[in-house]
Amino acid sequence: MESALDYHTARALLEWHVELGATEAILDAPVNRYDAPKEDPKKKAAIAQAAPVAPVAMPKIDPVAEAQKAAKAAPDLAALEQALATFEHCDLKRGARNLVFADGNPAARVMIIGDAPDREEDREGKPFVGRAGHLLDKMLAAIDMGRDVPLSKDAVYLVNPVPWRAPRGGDVPPAVINMMRPFVARHVEIVAPDVLVLMGGTSCQIALEQRGVNRLRGTWQEALGKPVLPMMHPADLLRRPASKREAWADLLSLKAKLEDAT
Repeated sequence: MESALDYHTARALLEWHVELGATEAILDAPVNRYDAPKEDPKKKAAIAQAAPVAPVAMPKIDPVAEAQKAAKAAPDLAALEQALATFEHCDLKRGARNLVFADGNPAARVMIIGDAPDREEDREGKPFVGRAGHLLDKMLAAIDMGRDVPLSKDAVYLVNPVPWRAPRGGDVPPAVINMMRPFVARHVEIVAPDVLVLMGGTSCQIALEQRGVNRLRGTWQEALGKPVLPMMHPADLLRRPASKREAWADLLSLKAKLEDAT
């Protein structure tokens, strides 16, 4: 049915209603203004896509387990040194100048495990250097041994149990002791010496899991599958010359042990 109103009449009526204050037209169906508006699914998907993704929790790394894995995978000394050089879980590494790995003859019967590197060892990248190293060389020469002697039966192999210097030469934290223990154990396995000499508190903590080298020194024990003899570190002997008599007794005990094993 056609409307009885023409265009001009309908427009005039609309303008009249607007003048009276009408703001919207009446629809065919009622509208509930209290209903929440329906959400556009496209808009909802866009908002979800733009929302920040919650961070994924990274698995916690166990430094000791990582050390065990790296040490076990090293088939020889070169690989073990490389494993230490690429080990990124020890904070001491960030403040050290050099990695201090080993010196001497790896075919030697005696493996001497020292302490954490001091300033001179950190600078040169070798264990037992400077005044302490010079004193050790004199001590070993007194029993016809040394790091540079031609015969392996009279040679020694020198190792630092922690390859990086602690800040200001302080004590090595227990966490680092635990991290380095697998590397030291693997070092001993590869070199396979007849005896171990533990010179200093750090090596006693790593090999024997005991503190107090003054109390432990001079008594043979078993650790890492080898006979071990704790001794005073040459640096301590420089500070306490009176202890050199005890160090001489320990050297004689070492020489006797080697003679009994031949």
